[in-house]
Amino acid sequence: MIERGETAVPDEAALVADATAALAQAYAPYSRFPVGAALRARSGRVYRGANVENASLGLSICAERSAVFVAVAAGERAFEAIAIVSKAPEATPPCGACRQVLLEFGADDLVVLLATTQKAGRIERHTLGALAPHAFRRFEPGA
Repeated sequence: MIERGETAVPDEAALVADATAALAQAYAPYSRFPVGAALRARSGRVYRGANVENASLGLSICAERSAVFVAVAAGERAFEAIAIVSKAPEATPPCGACRQVLLEFGADDLVVLLATTQKAGRIERHTLGALAPHAFRRFEPGA
């Protein structure tokens, strides 16, 4: 079981630092809720993403999906961990849409690290399976 709130191990701290750097690139003029994400592929490469909002709010994209789409466009298809950082008082888990996109490429044991700039050094660890129990994983047209 993954423990919550412990001091980060070096590779986790580095992934959170990448997500924090991505946070600085967020474009969130409507919600004023910037988020950064860093996704580590099984190849070892890290892909950053930030939320990007639009006046037509439905056209906005979350940081997590932004990171996944950049990674997939680079040819990655398998991921080990994602770090998500916000400026909120408490760490913020991915929304349902982001969880579903992560499920497309990540196994139940994909590590999800949550952090906030307001509680430096504190990282919550979860697995994707714990955040998305009974997940929708298979689409069978005509079934």
